[in-house]
Amino acid sequence: MFRPLALLAACLLTCALTAPSASADPETEPVVADAPAPEAAPPPPAAAPVDEGRVESTPPASTKTPDGWELVLSARDETQKVIPPLTTALSSREYVVGGTYSGQLIGPDEGEPPHGTLEVGYEIGCGIDMSTSNGVSLTGTAGINPSIGVIGTDIISPVPDGVLPGIGGNLGGGITIGLKPGIVNIVPVTKKDFKGAEPWVMISNFRVKIDGCVGESFIRSYAFLTRSTDMSDAVLAWYGVTKKV
Repeated sequence: MFRPLALLAACLLTCALTAPSASADPETEPVVADAPAPEAAPPPPAAAPVDEGRVESTPPASTKTPDGWELVLSARDETQKVIPPLTTALSSREYVVGGTYSGQLIGPDEGEPPHGTLEVGYEIGCGIDMSTSNGVSLTGTAGINPSIGVIGTDIISPVPDGVLPGIGGNLGGGITIGLKPGIVNIVPVTKKDFKGAEPWVMISNFRVKIDGCVGESFIRSYAFLTRSTDMSDAVLAWYGVTKKV
């Protein structure tokens, strides 16, 4: 009697163990992390700034004349760029320059506009000047020094016994460099005759060059404003900043 009951209980226990277990939570798919976005390529390096040789202009110059006129002279947008000389010589200096130079004449109304000249140019100073010297030259010396020695001799010769003539020489050489103190070269660019109260001159991509300059050099611009009448001239000078090279 107990054997069928035990067999039935064993069957029920086996079915309970082999039945699939149910879960209250629904099955979820595994989460896959997104791949990191590729890094952006670095921006290209910025181009190096172009050296245009810009220089600051000095303040305007002004003066008043005895007959009641005021002259004003100024500059703007100046450039002074150093470039390799065409000669490729170390004693040459070459520049590309530019700028706008303006004059102004203020005075009583005389019924006729003022007139005169406006001159613009550059001054180049050289620390050591070779242009007016002998430059580089070779020097040398040569000479002959006769001599007579007294020795004993056993041979027959027209020379008396015990006397031996001799000749010696010397030879020397060197290099000399002729240098002079610094010199200032004035390079005028233009001289404008004008009639009116506001003359101006514009210079662009103009090349100036000097030769025979050793050591440091200096460059600066200049401008001369002249008001002319039948009886007088009033001249106003303006000088730019000095640039050392």
